[in-house]
Amino acid sequence: MSTNRVHIFDTTLRDGEQSPGASLNVDEKVEIARQLEKLGVDVIEAGFPISSPGDFEAVSRIAALVGDQVTVCGLTRARPGDIDVAWDALKGAKRPRIHTGLGVSESHLKHKLKMTRDQALETGVAAVRHARSLGCPDIEYFTEDSGRADPEYLYRVIEAVIKAGATVINVPDTTGYMSPEEYGALFAGILNHVPGAENITLSAHCHNDLGMATANALAAARAGARQIECTINGIGERAGNTSLEEVVMALHTRRDAYGLTTNIRTEEIYRTSRMISTMTGILVQPNKAIVGANAFAHSSGIHQDGVLKERTTYEIIDPKTVGINESRIILSARSGRAGVKHRLQELGYTFHNGDDFEKIYERFLRVADSKKVVYDEDLEAIVSDEVSTVPQTYELEQLQVTCGDHNIPTATVKLRHENRAVLLDADTGNGPVDAVYRAINRIVQVPNDLIEFTVQSVTEGIDAMADVTIRIKADDMIYTGHAAHTDIVVASAKAYLQALNKQIARVSGRPEPARQLEHV
Repeated sequence: MSTNRVHIFDTTLRDGEQSPGASLNVDEKVEIARQLEKLGVDVIEAGFPISSPGDFEAVSRIAALVGDQVTVCGLTRARPGDIDVAWDALKGAKRPRIHTGLGVSESHLKHKLKMTRDQALETGVAAVRHARSLGCPDIEYFTEDSGRADPEYLYRVIEAVIKAGATVINVPDTTGYMSPEEYGALFAGILNHVPGAENITLSAHCHNDLGMATANALAAARAGARQIECTINGIGERAGNTSLEEVVMALHTRRDAYGLTTNIRTEEIYRTSRMISTMTGILVQPNKAIVGANAFAHSSGIHQDGVLKERTTYEIIDPKTVGINESRIILSARSGRAGVKHRLQELGYTFHNGDDFEKIYERFLRVADSKKVVYDEDLEAIVSDEVSTVPQTYELEQLQVTCGDHNIPTATVKLRHENRAVLLDADTGNGPVDAVYRAINRIVQVPNDLIEFTVQSVTEGIDAMADVTIRIKADDMIYTGHAAHTDIVVASAKAYLQALNKQIARVSGRPEPARQLEHV
């Protein structure tokens, strides 16, 4: 397809959610979809409808929610039953798309599909025809593991599914195997050898196993791909997917080199990144391009001097372009409500419930008493911690821990149940956090296994806030908890309770309350 615009296909809610421990509930997926629409993506791959009732509901709700500027896509296997279920979920969309396909490499044909080349080709063609017969006007066909396939067979498959009615061909480097030169040449080969390829959209879907997902996607775009499939923060299976923010800002910053554009509203990038990080519990590494905490930070004296004289000496992107405000209001214990609310509004938050702001302000005062300066990252951590979408079956009332090199770590925990009952218990452990979790377990009595515990400093210095993410597993489900506090043990307790509350809510089948604090 001859155009200088690259369509951005966001698969955060499908491929991105396949990151271990990144499970999202339906309400969270809907909220993310709203933000992706605001970001300006062209396609939202909302899920894999046949995989679970939750995925079906998420795809259906998102299909009904988004406007006519965004295509809503559902993934299927090349099976009539999958395609029927996907169409049921998608048919309420203003612009629906069914995404189906099969592997094309010898490895996939022989070991995964157990099909001959001809059998796989016929199955793929039948899948596209079936999707067309349902009335879906937009069919994307994926040729999985294209990077390791015989090019001649790949050309045959693409030609056949185009004739059957496919409108988009996804050419994935499923294992992150290819180099940019090889991947670009693959797209050039398709355009040169497949009749009709110039009339449909070729799509690049890359994985980051060798750290080249962004470079490969850009090479594909230069060679003729006009759709790039990516995720926010580059999350996804194994080493992740192509990072949306990296691809978009590379095309935006180097228009001279690529001559290509997107419809992304770049000022929404950072806000979207923070939302995904908070909801999935997957932290963004500090040195992550575009959205990392250090992406626009300068510690070297030489760099600082240069940037103060002229920003472009060491910055090729204006932080404001991606939604990061260079100027900061320095908040301290002397700041009043108006100052805190103003800064939160500058960070993109608005309030529909006065109680939400009061909770945040009370927490801000406690943090400010223990810190000289409260930074933007502190405020965002406070918001994430205090305004939760999770039903609060249990809340932390009080926590006391004793420990030391000659003491047995002991924790006393007081929890408040949603029926207002106050519950108190204590236990020992092999450390203060273990003692706290054991004491909580004595009260809550919900069996689970702690499978991950991560601590990160949100800001610098001895008075930094601790950002704790934990994951627990029960009945093959993983629940993520996240909290921030200047006391690492308190943060750990709150994160654990958040995960437990999610587990309790799922087991009881309770709906989550409407979120009262929104990004604008």
